[in-house]
Amino acid sequence: MLQQSLEGLLLEGLQTSNIDIIRHCLRTYATIDKTRDAEALVGEVLVKPYVDEVIVEQFVQSRPNGLQTMYNKLLEFVPLHCRLLREVTGGGISSEKGNVVPGYDFLVNSVWPEIVRGLEVKLPSLFNPGNPDAFHEKYTISMDFVRKFERQCGSQASVKRLRSHPSYHSFNDKWNLPVYFQIRFREIAGALETAFSDDLEEAPAQSSYSLLATHVACASLQKCWSDQIFLPLLTHRLWKLSLQIVARYSFFISELLLRPISNESTKDKKSLASSSKECPLNPSSVEDQGNDSCSESQPLASISTTQLVLVASDLDKLQEWFPELLEIIKPKLETTGFKNIACISGALEDSKDSLLGCWPTLNSKLIQELSDSCFGCLKSAVEIPRLYRRTNKEVPTKALPYVDTALKPFHQLKNDYKDTLKPAVIEQWLEGALGKSTQKYFETISDILNSVKKMEESLKRLKQARKTVMANSTAPNGGMSDDNKIRLQLALDVEHFGIQIQKMGLQLSNIKSFSALSELVQSAKDQIAAEQT
Repeated sequence: MLQQSLEGLLLEGLQTSNIDIIRHCLRTYATIDKTRDAEALVGEVLVKPYVDEVIVEQFVQSRPNGLQTMYNKLLEFVPLHCRLLREVTGGGISSEKGNVVPGYDFLVNSVWPEIVRGLEVKLPSLFNPGNPDAFHEKYTISMDFVRKFERQCGSQASVKRLRSHPSYHSFNDKWNLPVYFQIRFREIAGALETAFSDDLEEAPAQSSYSLLATHVACASLQKCWSDQIFLPLLTHRLWKLSLQIVARYSFFISELLLRPISNESTKDKKSLASSSKECPLNPSSVEDQGNDSCSESQPLASISTTQLVLVASDLDKLQEWFPELLEIIKPKLETTGFKNIACISGALEDSKDSLLGCWPTLNSKLIQELSDSCFGCLKSAVEIPRLYRRTNKEVPTKALPYVDTALKPFHQLKNDYKDTLKPAVIEQWLEGALGKSTQKYFETISDILNSVKKMEESLKRLKQARKTVMANSTAPNGGMSDDNKIRLQLALDVEHFGIQIQKMGLQLSNIKSFSALSELVQSAKDQIAAEQT
């Protein structure tokens, strides 16, 4: 009977806004140790009808900002209907300490449980993770509502009681964040794998990268920390996914570097290798002193030199973007209270190192291909003896076309990719490739000169034996011998080779074996001069 009378009296006090009746009833409830009954009564009679009226699924789904509007109305309940209760129990600003009735927390034990019950029962679609974009929006708005509700609590102690309340945990547990993450993971990883499986397509025109694979990898990293996907409670999972994306990209690049090189060009860009393999020297082309070229069929392969150049460009840009990525991540970490940024920075540096580890193989592959392409033309020097021996050709005055053709891929690299690659990278490749091809060129010319010398000595011995003069050994008018024409042509070719290298902005002193090559042909020229005097 007493409790029923108290319930009726408390309801009367609430309906008439009589603070004295409310205070008297609450003190009586506290005296008989029934404070929870009073809180339950307020929740059932005062809060529940309001919540049931505000939480309407049709309203939420039919309005553009329906969920936000609903939460705003729920937040209005406390200042509109709980003012006297909070004032009596010490939760209000104007509460007088002497008249406060302790032991109650109506926001935690009456209002919040009814709100959670209403959301779980009347708005079950709120927690559905099937549509990740909608789930993210609803979760973000809901967590903002929770923060605002916490600010309505009268003290830190009240906030702690709220966060430890079973209905608070029930509400948070309803949000299936692991399922949401799995959907996002499949979404991001699926797009990444699709880009990696494509045949090295070019990136969209507006992208700062050259290849679609790199563009998607960068976009995937940005997505992980975008406002549309990131959720604070998933920070650890998104960080792990970020590291996995970089590792997967690094592995993708490593796989690319295992592919054999072809001369196939990408899109409209001409392959660097094919431009240099159009020139095997033949007597007719040399006699015309022309630039006619002949095509050379190449076996079908899976990656071109042009694509390798684009890979190098993207690798460099992605590495340089990592500090910017760290700046994107930092604010997100701050929302979770994580402060050990040095740890995150160090992990990103480790990931960056995995990309840097691709450079030696990439450099070696490109340098070797450029070198092979260049020497594919330089080795045409072996045809020079046939051009002058017993052909009565004029004394050579300029370099043969094979020299310029051999350097075409270097000019193309420097001109076509000056805005794509760093000058230091281009210079490293040019010097490395020229060093390798110059060494082989040196060996080729050395062999030619040795062969000419042996032939010359053989003819001299034959001349002495027969006491005759070979018709083609010396011109009838006492001009330059065929052997010296060969020496002079080689010297002219090497001199032109050096001049063209310098025109590319390179120092001859940085080209391995060039000084030895220059000395070799200079010695041949000295021999010509000695014989002419």
